[in-house]
Amino acid sequence: MSETSYQQQALAGATGVQLIIALYDGAIRFLYRAMQCVEEGDVRGRRIAVKKVLDILMYLQARLRPDRGASVAASLADFYATMFTMTLEASHIESAEQFQEVIGLVRNVREAWVVVARDPEAGKVLPRELRTREEKFVAPSEVVAANSEVSASRWLA
Repeated sequence: MSETSYQQQALAGATGVQLIIALYDGAIRFLYRAMQCVEEGDVRGRRIAVKKVLDILMYLQARLRPDRGASVAASLADFYATMFTMTLEASHIESAEQFQEVIGLVRNVREAWVVVARDPEAGKVLPRELRTREEKFVAPSEVVAANSEVSASRWLA
């Protein structure tokens, strides 16, 4: 099985919050790639990786819901704008150290989303396009019940 199809299958069953975490994972992966390109002197590769990071940040920024969580949305908007600026600056000055700093900051916020993913109420405030097909058509109380049933029935290898 190829890595792409594995990733697609993993995301197919993901909740909206898990999809956000996957976007953060992608941003981190492309930041590492940009850092590697700086070290190798690969200008084209660095620009491609940076563009992908910026695309992810813009996507996340565009999906914020200030009507649902004004202070959190404002904080995330500021965070995304800062990461956008820092990423552009790191690319412009070709600084692996600054890319590493951005990675650390993005990783911290990603970890906060991991905590949110454990909260079944979190899916209720996601924008409709970030919800999975099942989350879009299930009543919020059913989502909570389904999440608790799924977590109770999962087994660990």
